[in-house]
Amino acid sequence: MAENINITENTDTLKKPNFIHSIISEELKQGKNNGRVHTRFPPEPNGYLHIGHAKSICLNFGIAEKFAGKCNLRFDDTNPTKEEVEYVESIMEDVRWLGFDWEDRLYYASDYFQKLHDFAIQLIKENKAYVDDQDAETISNQKGSPTRPGTESPFRNRSVEENLDLFRRMTNGEFEEGACVLRAKIDMTSPNMHMRDPIIYRIMKTPHHRTGDKWCVYPMYDFAHGQSDFWEGITHSICTLEFEVHRPLYDWFVDHLQETDYRPRQIEFARLNLTYTIMSKRKLLELVKDKHVNGWDDPRMPTISGLRRRGYTPESIRNFSDRIGVTKVDGVIDVSLLEFSVREHLNKTAQRVMGVLNPLKVIITNYPEDESEELDAINNPEDAAMGTRKVPFSRELYIEQDDFMENPPSKFFRLSPGKEVRLRYAYFITCTEVVKDENGNILHLLCTYDPATKGGNAPDGRKVKSTIHWVSAKHAVKSEVRLYDRLFKDENPDGHKDVDFKEFLNPDSLKVLTECYVEPFVKSAKPLDHFQFERLGYFNLDYDSTPEKPVFNLTVQLRDSWTKEQNKG
Repeated sequence: MAENINITENTDTLKKPNFIHSIISEELKQGKNNGRVHTRFPPEPNGYLHIGHAKSICLNFGIAEKFAGKCNLRFDDTNPTKEEVEYVESIMEDVRWLGFDWEDRLYYASDYFQKLHDFAIQLIKENKAYVDDQDAETISNQKGSPTRPGTESPFRNRSVEENLDLFRRMTNGEFEEGACVLRAKIDMTSPNMHMRDPIIYRIMKTPHHRTGDKWCVYPMYDFAHGQSDFWEGITHSICTLEFEVHRPLYDWFVDHLQETDYRPRQIEFARLNLTYTIMSKRKLLELVKDKHVNGWDDPRMPTISGLRRRGYTPESIRNFSDRIGVTKVDGVIDVSLLEFSVREHLNKTAQRVMGVLNPLKVIITNYPEDESEELDAINNPEDAAMGTRKVPFSRELYIEQDDFMENPPSKFFRLSPGKEVRLRYAYFITCTEVVKDENGNILHLLCTYDPATKGGNAPDGRKVKSTIHWVSAKHAVKSEVRLYDRLFKDENPDGHKDVDFKEFLNPDSLKVLTECYVEPFVKSAKPLDHFQFERLGYFNLDYDSTPEKPVFNLTVQLRDSWTKEQNKG
């Protein structure tokens, strides 16, 4: 049964025991692998990594850290038709950003193309592999079904000499793509479909990003990754549950590679599935190519680069990975838990500033026109070491439009005609007049301030029921703010039969505000710097920013308003 975890649970209970740690601890007690622990993270460079890969990165590198071992980064670059150098570079950047280091252990499956080719020839010579001239559809049909045994290929009993000659000709480019393949000769009656003479080499006349035109035959993943693990000395091959049925094949190839006491052990765990999220690289690529999003690093994407651009922190992603744990049970995690992890970390670390997204001008009529002053503001109440900053105050301010109502209901405690409120870090003000245009639209408010309330406290002890944020109109930095929401409006966009997942795209996933004002503290900010806009949410500076016009992304709101809204509905 699928396991669902949501943010309403006590987060302490979400730190699941890690069964893989238990397995490794027991093996170390037994002296297996001479006490070595060596893992690897082996992505295919056919797209950008997403949050599911982040879980695998944290697991593999985390195991190496926990057991004083090593973790390799190895690219599974066996399919040149889908792979690009851009993807290789982005993957390395993502792993480093998450805080992990493969040191000098960067490998590619293409490093082993010659050794894999030699191993294929060894299997042919041992009569354990053969060239099949049938097309892919015929081979697939002959494999049978889980309840029906497969049918042997008419080419299965070719002589070793003929197979060696045909494979040599495949390698030399004498055949067209699809004309023939090399298959391992195992067991067409095996209950495991993956053991029914799997394809181990196919013809692909596409230049490779590392080897160029040297090869026109390429190994299949199932053939390449176990051997790559073996040659690198990997002790634990950690992969997701869908590879559990591939494990006998993984072991079969390693068994036939070399007689030795050492062998890598494949261990499977449940992949990460998130609500409101697509986790297929193929479908994410479709979103990029069809321009439903603005590239792989669009802040609405679940890619690591998208999350980074949106303002997620590596610490929050690692904390999230620890919190959800590692299990053998497929499940779905509420995306609110990821958002909570980000909010939790930013609350402790983000610089506080004041920003106004939908400005309404306020003129303090009893404040001198040509004067301004600097007021003390706390940088982060969660961390006293972050200190304070100076915030300029002047006669003309901007407040949020939502913080004023001309005819408020009884429980509206923010600014309205005749009502007094506190300006954060500043003074008490009272609205005395609402100035409108000829159409009745509010142009600005006229207010008075009480000089005796500097710092936000009244010496006579009077209280106000509301504190609002503001910026000085003369000093504020005009900014663009991009408000991001979830990319999909359905909890399971990929789970509806006969309905394209793109039908569930959220048309309101991005709203751009171009007339926003932020206090001048942000002038020195660099892209990806984090801020809490007080009372609004967590934001970060985008790559698109210029000194003349900063651009801020909404990382996450102060509270989980989405879940509350869904529950209300």
